[in-house]
Amino acid sequence: MRKTGSKMDLSKHFIKLGCAPINWTNDDLPELGGELTFQQCLSEMALAGFSGSEIGNKYPTDIETLAYECDIRNMQICNQWFSCEFTTQPEEETLQRFEELTDFLYALGARVVGVCETGQTIQGDITKKMFDDAPVLTEEQFDKIAAGLNKMGEIAQRKGMKIGYHYHMGTGVQSMEEFDKLMSKVDKSLVGVLYDTGHATFAGEDAVEVLRKYIDQVVHIHFKDVRSHILQRVKDKKLSFLQAVKEGIYTVPGDGDMVDWDSIFEIISASNYQGWIVIEAEQDPAIANPLEYAKKARTFITEKTGL
Repeated sequence: MRKTGSKMDLSKHFIKLGCAPINWTNDDLPELGGELTFQQCLSEMALAGFSGSEIGNKYPTDIETLAYECDIRNMQICNQWFSCEFTTQPEEETLQRFEELTDFLYALGARVVGVCETGQTIQGDITKKMFDDAPVLTEEQFDKIAAGLNKMGEIAQRKGMKIGYHYHMGTGVQSMEEFDKLMSKVDKSLVGVLYDTGHATFAGEDAVEVLRKYIDQVVHIHFKDVRSHILQRVKDKKLSFLQAVKEGIYTVPGDGDMVDWDSIFEIISASNYQGWIVIEAEQDPAIANPLEYAKKARTFITEKTGL
């Protein structure tokens, strides 16, 4: 459970703070925040005190326009989700899409890409029960994903970038047993970790132990907390991932009750981590005002870390 304690000074670390637009307008559930523009997302991130943004599906796809909109708000693009489909599509199709995305992101200043295998995922299917229907990948599928990730890592390195694998609910790589298996098969010099407090907690893992194990491989960080009473409801009612999000499974640091933030900050402080920490706590913006929650997260992190 969440602890409270003395302030942990992270101000001397080379860490920047950003937000994900999914807190405003949800790519998986377009009806959540469907009326909000990407300009509002960027403006309110900046207003809340953040300096970076990940890319959502409402963001412009041409470099010049997006760079301009970021620049006038003193914002920087730091990452974009990339869906791998090594288990269902020819490898070269995923690699070609990835090559195009790295060029786009690099031009905007991002140096990390968060990647996730979605070939078997149920995360976007509201009819699939989160725990009962989650895919179970075969050894052959794990091998295919690992081989593809290594090739993506080579492409990224060649362009001065890194990839971080994003374990994610509903994808077949959500438990730490599954994530450990995948990471044991990749070249760790090519494939890093996108550490996510919320997905580890939702999966039933201890987010602190996950970070402690993988901190030296972490290249990007997502912060969100989990509401324990909603998690119990998801289990009791056998809800889907999308239903869980609509119910409010996730919230920002400083608002939930399941992540031990003091221990998280202690591990980061003792590490050599340099990069972004991104608030990615998707909620229904009609219920949880995105600006209000972004400011709450920013205040909490400042109070705890000095960032």
